[in-house]
Amino acid sequence: MNNEERQHLLAERTFLQRMLAETPTTARLTRMSEEARLRKVEARLATLPADEKTPARARLTFDGIPVIRSHGIFADFGMKAVSSFTEAVASVAASLSAPLAAMGPIPDRDQNQLLITNTAVGSFGFELEEYRAEQLALNDESPVATALKRTQELLQSTLGDDEALADIASETDPRALEKVRAFLKVLADHRAICTLQYGEKGVRFTDIGQVNRGLARLEADNLRENEEQLHGEFIGVLPASRSFEFRLVGDEQIIRGKISSRLQNVDDINDHLHQIVKIDVMRTQVGNGRPRYLLAKMPQWKQE
Repeated sequence: MNNEERQHLLAERTFLQRMLAETPTTARLTRMSEEARLRKVEARLATLPADEKTPARARLTFDGIPVIRSHGIFADFGMKAVSSFTEAVASVAASLSAPLAAMGPIPDRDQNQLLITNTAVGSFGFELEEYRAEQLALNDESPVATALKRTQELLQSTLGDDEALADIASETDPRALEKVRAFLKVLADHRAICTLQYGEKGVRFTDIGQVNRGLARLEADNLRENEEQLHGEFIGVLPASRSFEFRLVGDEQIIRGKISSRLQNVDDINDHLHQIVKIDVMRTQVGNGRPRYLLAKMPQWKQE
């Protein structure tokens, strides 16, 4: 029983309750019928598990040479495009809990899958929904939901400036970034464009030129990432925003960066402010823009 069915039953209960309130007491047979229906609805609701979050859903549509208006899409392109997109989402989802290896299977691939639930008309594409083997509480967000949001942000950032791309790329695993680039390459190779609608936002490539430019901006010679070790002292850490300031030894330069979402107990760093330490960061730079720094590992403090 999914959340949509629960909502349907709740709506039916409200309707029956309103009908009963409006039915005269003299209409005994009508009231008995409505009361019987209401008891069945309430009994069914009572058997349902606790409220669960609605599965994440997205709408991915295509246009261009492989698409024949709203009639159909060439099968070889459709399979490659959807497979590449779902691989990108699964990679982003897996990277939320641990760094991805440069090669090999994507971890937890079975738990981070998307289902094709329908075709999307207008242009031609697909309605996608996360596969969920277990229920998810209303207050929780699944890795797939987070990954869909981040994938959408990454695609949108390729249409913006270097600063926007650097911000989102700096917090995304390098292998996951490569999977997003691979999706754009499938579009470019087939001279196709796409629109991704997720939640209340959408990102749309209007022509093949935008796809090619987005692909080029994700290339390694434009989006450069490398691990660095910095030597200095923490000035401060804001755990809520997961940001830090770090003063380098020697030139007194202050580095401002973000802290990986995978790191725990980041407030502990504030217990070691102004202590000289070496930290491991991921440095991301797009074009000639300002570098971004991501603290990738918790520092190892010298024993006092």
